[in-house]
Parts: sequence; structure tokens; C-alpha cells
Amino acid sequence: MTGALFEITFMAAAPFWLLMIFAPNWRPTARVASSPLTVLPVLTLWAVMAAPVFPELWAAVSSPDIDTFRDLTSLANGAGAVWAQIIAWDLLLGQWMFLESRRLGMSPLVTGPLLVLTILLSPIGLVVLLVVRAARRTRSRPAGRAYEKVGGPADS
Repeated sequence: MTGALFEITFMAAAPFWLLMIFAPNWRPTARVASSPLTVLPVLTLWAVMAAPVFPELWAAVSSPDIDTFRDLTSLANGAGAVWAQIIAWDLLLGQWMFLESRRLGMSPLVTGPLLVLTILLSPIGLVVLLVVRAARRTRSRPAGRAYEKVGGPADS
């Protein structure tokens, strides 16, 4: 059963990824990407897989060390729960990246492959977006204006 739940986990997130990658300009896509509720199906699967191993899960997160985490992920439900958590957080990250790329005016031809990269290796996809975002902010700053550390214009 855990194997099937593991397989279903990504399928529960896939429709949202497909919308952001293949229908980025469709009006409902932005509404869907703006909702944190997209992760509820994946989090439901997480709960089903995490419940039987909750003592091991709690031990791994409340006092983390590599051996405790290894023990958790050696259990089918433990590995499945960790996988579901990764899929849920990656989806939320992908939604933010999608919305941020739209705000920055990035082409869907750039955003689509970036989201695919994020599905596969989210830390790399995030770093690429952050570099693009920083480059766009640097180019758009008016000369001679002071900027706060958070990147916005200072109050004058």
C-alpha cells in the first residue's frame, strides 16, 4: 500500500505543475498558483504515510541526527512521508517561482524549463530564479536612489 501511495504522491501534484508549465497565460492558472490549498492532496497522503511511523518521525525531527533520519527513511512509510513532504514543499516553491516569474515579466519559455528543473532539483531551480531576480532588480534600479536591505526603495 505504501508503494502505491508513494507513486500517487507526485501524481497529486502533477496537475498543478502542468498548468504552470503548459498553460502559464491561462487566467485560472494564476489563481490556482496563488492558492496554498494545492498541497492539501499531497499533505493528506503525507498524513496517511506518517501516521504509522509518527514516533520515528517525531524522533527524527525533534532531535535530528543522521542515524535517526536514516532509521526513519529505512521504513517504507517513513520514506513515503519524507517524499510527500518534499513534493508538497516543492509545489509551494514552484507556485511562488511561477508567480514571481510573472511579476518579473519572464517569458514562459524560460519559466517552463525552470519549473521542470525545480521539479527535479528544486535547490538548483530556486538558485537560478534568485539569480535572475537579482539581475532584473539590479537593472531596474534608478541611478542615484538609495535602497533598503530588503531591496525596495527607501522612504524619502
